Amino acid sequence: MPVTESTTLEDLCINTIRFLSADAVQQANSGHPGLPMGAAAMAYTLWTKYLKFNPKDPLWFDRDRFVLSAGHGSMLLYSLLHLTGYDLSLDDLKRFRQWGSKTPGHPERGHTVGVEVATGPLGQGLSNCVGMAMAEAWFSARFNRPGHTLVDHHTYTICGDGDLMEGVTQEAASLAGHLRLGKLIALYDQNHISLAGTTSLTFTEDVGMRFEAYGWQTIHVKEGNDVEAIAAAIKQAQEETNKPSLILVRTHIGYGSPKKQDTFEAHGNPLGEDELLAAKKALGWASEEKFYLPEDAVKFYREIGSKGANTQSEWQTRLAAYKSAFPKEGEEFESFLSGKLPSNWNADLPTWKPEDKPLATRAAGGQVMNALAKTINNLVGGSADLNPSTNTALKGKGDFQPPEMGGPSSAGAVGGVWGYAGDNVAFGVREHAMGAAVNGMAAHGGLLPFSATFLVFSDYMKPAVRLGALSNLKVFYVFTHDSVAVGEDGPTHEPIEQLAGLRAIPNLNVMRPADATETAQCWAYAIDHDGPTLFALTRQNVPHLDRSKAKNIDVSKGAYIISEADGGSPEVILIGAGSEVSLCTKAQEKLTGYGVKARVVSFPSFLLFNKQEESYRETILPKSIKKRVTVEAGSTMGWYRFATDEGTTIGIDHYGASAPGDVIMKEFGLTAEHVTSAALRLLGRNEDADKELGNQETTNVQATAPHEGHS
Repeated sequence: MPVTESTTLEDLCINTIRFLSADAVQQANSGHPGLPMGAAAMAYTLWTKYLKFNPKDPLWFDRDRFVLSAGHGSMLLYSLLHLTGYDLSLDDLKRFRQWGSKTPGHPERGHTVGVEVATGPLGQGLSNCVGMAMAEAWFSARFNRPGHTLVDHHTYTICGDGDLMEGVTQEAASLAGHLRLGKLIALYDQNHISLAGTTSLTFTEDVGMRFEAYGWQTIHVKEGNDVEAIAAAIKQAQEETNKPSLILVRTHIGYGSPKKQDTFEAHGNPLGEDELLAAKKALGWASEEKFYLPEDAVKFYREIGSKGANTQSEWQTRLAAYKSAFPKEGEEFESFLSGKLPSNWNADLPTWKPEDKPLATRAAGGQVMNALAKTINNLVGGSADLNPSTNTALKGKGDFQPPEMGGPSSAGAVGGVWGYAGDNVAFGVREHAMGAAVNGMAAHGGLLPFSATFLVFSDYMKPAVRLGALSNLKVFYVFTHDSVAVGEDGPTHEPIEQLAGLRAIPNLNVMRPADATETAQCWAYAIDHDGPTLFALTRQNVPHLDRSKAKNIDVSKGAYIISEADGGSPEVILIGAGSEVSLCTKAQEKLTGYGVKARVVSFPSFLLFNKQEESYRETILPKSIKKRVTVEAGSTMGWYRFATDEGTTIGIDHYGASAPGDVIMKEFGLTAEHVTSAALRLLGRNEDADKELGNQETTNVQATAPHEGHS
């Protein structure tokens, strides 16, 4: 449609976003038309006047990152991607929310080109953006040189009222303000409507004042269709380099709909055929045809998209000049971006002997991480105020802090390494924001990010962990204090059900190593493979296992024989994970004294074992050997499939207690004697089983015994 006197090109382009989005929602008879219609002018302004991107190379490193945190308005993003020339066709938009389409109900990273992170659970996207901005700051500090600006991009998000109600954004915004992330800009679609009604029902605080208290710059735009005012606000936000910016834009949900504008009815349901036509008429849309695209609008958007190739070409020229001036740094920069590890990345991994002093796997994990950090210079992360307990500080690598807050690092920095170039992130007591931020750091690209806290607090960050797994992000979630052996802190701090719940998350590789050596092996596997890894590590010291009778040690298989039975085929298989593997090896020795041949299997990863060919699984857990005992100081859920109908599970299906960890383990029956007794009972040796339990000094095992039963 040619531009008419009554319709400016700008209006035409904005309305194209509105009605392309609303048409797709209507055709699907499912979705959220209100946000795209209300925020169209805001999105148009950002994408056409400021956003740096190249549709022909969506993963170009120095692009600006854009995240639609209010992911329910996904058609806004899909419309922009299609119009600006990404590989997302009009047919893809027509199949919005349909089986096998590239346009799912909420944006999914890796599924739709141009989607930076998976959003939809409110608050996650904005919180991911904090991690993205942290990654940009780290790269800028590490690689930019006077006259050679190699890294210079912004992170933008459009968020809504619901996003800012969520607790995770409050944690993340507080962190971003402290870190003074000046290249983080959030546009707040402030329409005062949520799914169930107006925000006057639930959300009446002064959001701007709250963010100012966090240390953000706040800018108010009174009219959400005022492109000039929105553009000026974004420019002002870009000019503030010492604070993140929140632009509060007063918008109107479902803009143009005669009956549903400014009502919750426009939030999560199609407008309806009649109301959609009425909205088109109200805004002067030239056609009643669905998915009508004005030629002038499409031409304009495609020209905007094509400019990105020139911008990227200019950056590549700068990259070439940088590599010429700083060849060593240039080589490292490109290796980070490619994900290629240094040739000697695992050369300094520590090793241990069976006779060495017992060591907690959290302590071993800290040694391994520091060994890796000697050669892997993009291992970056931190803990939720728990470095002394999680052992995750990278010594000599500096603290990630605003440059003006620099100084010697608490991690033991040497050589003046601090500021944004530091590798140790102090996330504070913000577990949920930490999880979302490390996801954002991984999605940004170029970093190997990690987080750390106690396993019981995985409950505070599980939504972020789940999205990291959904997106297949290469991120490392370190959780220590992994069982009731935490001890004196008591049941509030002793995880029971957490491992079972986390193992149930698809694509999340939960690794619970048996000792220090296996901890190093698990870290080595995780570093060298894609996807998210979760480490569950002990607070208490555990012995270094004797591997002289092991077979084909390979944690990448998920489970392996760590100690084979002497003298032929085993009669019973003892299966343990983490610290309980040592109980199994001790029980194996005891069973030998009873003339019983027992195999011990270490089981660090359910996910990896279940991925193996049946032939491998048969070598570890033969179907012919059904007498099995599984042992873990946590919920027995998930273990039954490995115990078989003739086996038994030993675990804890109740809360813990406050006492020294070794006392708790004994009182709850997590002992070599109890494992031995359970195996003997499976073999019909009840008198020997009773005798073995009688060897325990405690009198409370029977009364407080762990769950034990046939599957």
